[in-house]
Amino acid sequence: MHRAATALALIILGCVACATVEHASTDSRLVEAQKLFEEGQELNEAAKYAEAVPLIERALELRESILGRTHLEVASCLNLLGEVHQEQGSYARAEPLLQHALAIREATLGNSHPDVAFSLHDLASIYKDQGLYARAEPLFQRALVILEATLGKSHPHVATALTSVAFLYRDQGLYARAEPLFQRALAITEAAYGSSHPHVAISLHNLALLYKVQGLYAQAEPLSQRALPILEAAYGKSHPFVANALNNLASLYWYQGLYTRAEPLFQRALAISEAAYGSSHPEIATSLNNLATIYRDQGLYARAEPLFQRALVIRETILGKNHPFVAHSLHNLALLYKDQGLYAQAEPLFQRALAISEAAYGSSHPEIATSLNNLATIYRDQGLYARAEPLFQRALAIREAILGKNHPLVALSLNDLARLHLAQRDLVGALLLFKRAFVASELHLRQQVFGFSEARLASSLRLLHEDEERLYSVVREHPEDAYVRYLAFSAALLRKGRSIEELADTSRIIFRNLEEADHESFERLRALRTQFSALTLAGPGSLSPTDYQQRLKELTDQATVIEEHLSRRSAPLRALSALPLPDEVIGHVAQTLPKNGALIEFIAYRDRPLVPTPGTHATKHPGQLRYLAFLLFADGRTEAIDLGPGEPIDAAALHLHGALARNSASYHLAARAFYKLAFRPLLPHLGKVQRLFLSPDGQLNLVPFAALHDGRRFLVDALDITYLTSGKDLLPHPEVSAAVTSVVIIGNPDFISRPAASTVATLSTLVPAERSASLEAFFSREVVEVDSPYTPLPGTQKEAETIHQLLPQAQLLLGSKATKHALLTLDTPGLLHIATHGFFREDAEGALLPDPLLRSGLVLAGASSPQEQSGPRYREDSIVTALELAGLDLWGTQLVVLSACDTGRGDIKPGQGVYGLRRALVSAGTESLVTSLWKVNDETSRELMESYYRNLLAGQRRAEALRTAMKALRQKHPKPYSWAPFIFIGKDTPLQGLAPTPSARPIP
Repeated sequence: MHRAATALALIILGCVACATVEHASTDSRLVEAQKLFEEGQELNEAAKYAEAVPLIERALELRESILGRTHLEVASCLNLLGEVHQEQGSYARAEPLLQHALAIREATLGNSHPDVAFSLHDLASIYKDQGLYARAEPLFQRALVILEATLGKSHPHVATALTSVAFLYRDQGLYARAEPLFQRALAITEAAYGSSHPHVAISLHNLALLYKVQGLYAQAEPLSQRALPILEAAYGKSHPFVANALNNLASLYWYQGLYTRAEPLFQRALAISEAAYGSSHPEIATSLNNLATIYRDQGLYARAEPLFQRALVIRETILGKNHPFVAHSLHNLALLYKDQGLYAQAEPLFQRALAISEAAYGSSHPEIATSLNNLATIYRDQGLYARAEPLFQRALAIREAILGKNHPLVALSLNDLARLHLAQRDLVGALLLFKRAFVASELHLRQQVFGFSEARLASSLRLLHEDEERLYSVVREHPEDAYVRYLAFSAALLRKGRSIEELADTSRIIFRNLEEADHESFERLRALRTQFSALTLAGPGSLSPTDYQQRLKELTDQATVIEEHLSRRSAPLRALSALPLPDEVIGHVAQTLPKNGALIEFIAYRDRPLVPTPGTHATKHPGQLRYLAFLLFADGRTEAIDLGPGEPIDAAALHLHGALARNSASYHLAARAFYKLAFRPLLPHLGKVQRLFLSPDGQLNLVPFAALHDGRRFLVDALDITYLTSGKDLLPHPEVSAAVTSVVIIGNPDFISRPAASTVATLSTLVPAERSASLEAFFSREVVEVDSPYTPLPGTQKEAETIHQLLPQAQLLLGSKATKHALLTLDTPGLLHIATHGFFREDAEGALLPDPLLRSGLVLAGASSPQEQSGPRYREDSIVTALELAGLDLWGTQLVVLSACDTGRGDIKPGQGVYGLRRALVSAGTESLVTSLWKVNDETSRELMESYYRNLLAGQRRAEALRTAMKALRQKHPKPYSWAPFIFIGKDTPLQGLAPTPSARPIP
């Protein structure tokens, strides 16, 4: 976007600067000079610099010979020729030309003429481009003062001058000084041209660039998104300015790892540039470079290399071999080779890029730091530590001085330097650097997270996860080191389950603290989610595939805009309940533990080599999946236990889950096998602990630990277990609990009135014909194995009525009243119990429904009378997805019980939990949740739930009440299939405000 800003400056300033030509003589030689001048301008704008130079030089020669060396038209030629050399990176040739032009204008026009300001501006620009900021600033400032004095402080030329000064500050990392200048320039431009003018769009992009370089992507994106349609409307969708806008918006997505959003924008920008400029323009090189970069980041090296090479050839040909843009291309191609371990090919390219950048920018520019850091990396990875360290140190010093201590690039430098110390066996030095890096990235994340949509937050956390994994690898190698444990455990507590924590915090503030307009925005978001769910499940129908995908994209984009708006609106209040700092989080969590309790934080991670063995390459070792367990006790003690490779543990977890879900006779063997791998190694450290707070990860989320067997007894007999998404869930949250006097029970929905035989036909309308067979199979298998998903569940009727007898104040919604509408429009209940069919669609078939929150849900009443049906059709009000349930207001709900099949399952995201119903309801605000890990039996579930509620009414803790109910049911149904499908997640205290009834007593 910097090039787009330059284009705006030329459009505005060039018009006045050329005004002196209007009085040209009719002398044929001057007419020829004018023609050459204009042709040179056109060639310059087309980036045909080599062709432009002789024409401008000839025009200059003619004007000097006729008009003399001090004429204003001579100054115009000098200025244009200097600009062409500047574009080629020939600053030594450009500077005297621009100085001469300035001297002529000052001598002729005086020191305070606007044309003098324009010359000052152009001369300052070449100093800025070389990183000579101290020489550039006074010239820019003097130009600004002249323009303000002669044209007024609200003139568009003043906005251009402000923009240039702001870029100068931005390039030095003086962001606080740059921002008000960009904002003032934007205000002037809007006042002068209106809010939909292309100059306004470019001002928006300039401000977005400032936020982007600071890593403030959530602030940058809406500005870039606003600018793009303005430019499209002004110039058409195929204009080069639109290509610039597309490149900048795509780069925001690329920085956040959103490759699927970035790639089509980069491709469109490339197509526009090629159509406008041909195949050999610098803008083509920019688009080629951007597109190649996202391919490289995804490991698509064969697709990236020819694009990088083509970009390099274009830049060398057009700009010359010593232009800073050539250094960028060399650097990117070198990175491609480094990523493949081709150090001999990468090193000379890095060195050449560094030499060009130092010549252009001096020794303290961010581009220099990037080259230094990457050159140091290949030395470190080859074992050349003495060559690597001073380069790493110099890069870090530059970045901290310019970008500040909490910038993502500073964290990158710190992590790289820490790995060097590890390679040199300096654990203490490495840990200090790792800590600084983690604190920097954590503080930056806290600054960034306000304004993120759910997808954006998930992407950012995914990008940060590799740095966390390095800490876990250090723990595996040094488990006895208390400082290592403390640092890695702090990272685990703060980052694990972070996305749901942030979403829940936003949801709480929306429902409890924001204004009516924000509530209306949230209602629009809920409506969009419902539309998206219905359209996704129903398929295109009469829409063409293109129109169908476009409609889905429109709904997604509209929802994202609202999400990000609400996230920004909630920022001030969210900041008041910020998480503890890294140094404090372990102590705060420990204080919440009972004396007889312990937290077990399981971590699934990729154990990559911290530093490649010299002669090998890191990307050849993608990392072995391993499990790590952190233990925390009430007195603050910590332990770290390496559980070993993840593959056998995952296999054992899946085998146990399958055996329990199938009610297999082999469940004992499976329970013992998993126990030996994942739990027995922890026993020597647990001592006399009786209450466990378990935060599982990976496939461990599928396992009911209560059903583990040590060869003598089940774990339920020894320990009271509460599940958490993360140990930080134990930290106190703002109290919004409602009394349990407000109870809602939903059961036995009246699914449909037509015969069950029509179910398959009904389901076939959920998706287009080519997908219907898969979805039929999904529902018949995933919802209920025996009955159609629309057949009655008489056991849930009994269950609901039994609970209603125990809680007579409850609102009972049965049969035709158990509707999706009734659920989604509930006033916040203190307790919500839902007994119906639940479903989760396996990820292997997720291509049909890629969003896991659409593949999880509940089936509710949605019957239509026979006379309404001209044929089988899907009723969208019969299925409520997890995506829709995330919009419920459960802030004040103490407990949600999902007495249905598979409600605890979903897509498992390493470090971020299970994406499905449990995530949706926790983010919606419920304090605690009871949910199932497999398809439950109708009758035994009723018995378990009756016992559970009796125990709650007797004052037992929420997890304790479930454990007591499980043990009681086991006496009648000894297999875990019957008594162990449900797990308790969340706050484990007795329910508040629950009034016992005479008939309620615990079942022993």
